Amino acid sequence: MKGLILAAGRGTRLRPLTHTRPKPVIRVAGRPILHYGLENLLQAGIEEIGVVVSPETEKDIREALSGYHVRYILQEEPQGLAHAVAVARDFLGQSPFVLYLGDNLFQKGIARFFQAFTPGVSAVIALVRVENPSSFGVAVLEGERIVRLLEKPNEPPSNLAVAGVYVFTPEVLEVIEGLKPSARGEYEITDAIQGLIDRGKRVVG
Repeated sequence: MKGLILAAGRGTRLRPLTHTRPKPVIRVAGRPILHYGLENLLQAGIEEIGVVVSPETEKDIREALSGYHVRYILQEEPQGLAHAVAVARDFLGQSPFVLYLGDNLFQKGIARFFQAFTPGVSAVIALVRVENPSSFGVAVLEGERIVRLLEKPNEPPSNLAVAGVYVFTPEVLEVIEGLKPSARGEYEITDAIQGLIDRGKRVVG
């Protein structure tokens, strides 16, 4: 199992806080947000960790992670989360992996997502109930199985938002290869997950 942390975003929604530094290095309780995600992965026993950075964030991210052993992967253009996974393909190889958004906090760790990643499951998606689901990727469940995902829908079919931690088999890389850009001009991770569902793969939340 490998870990992939995404830290290439420009954090435009948090400006002016992110005018001079990327969101993952903003301090919470005296430490960069990014440290919490990295340590969640380490505590889960994941030692091979890649961090996707952009030309704008690389310097700050490297400084924030000084002392940690990670591999830095450059995403030249902000083309979406699925694109960030695609640029990390050489690092990921044929390993299952945890995808972790570098600006997220999971106070209870990520062990429960590993417990759900059982044989026959192609993806585990962290979900959380929110009051404004139209601002997020939204899931529709049948039992614990996710049967549909939509990216920021105008009329959300549920209030279960995709929270920012995913566990994937390498099958998702094959789906990403065939993706087309969304209406936002990005390669969406929700479209990749929907692609797994459309292929009959088991995706749980």
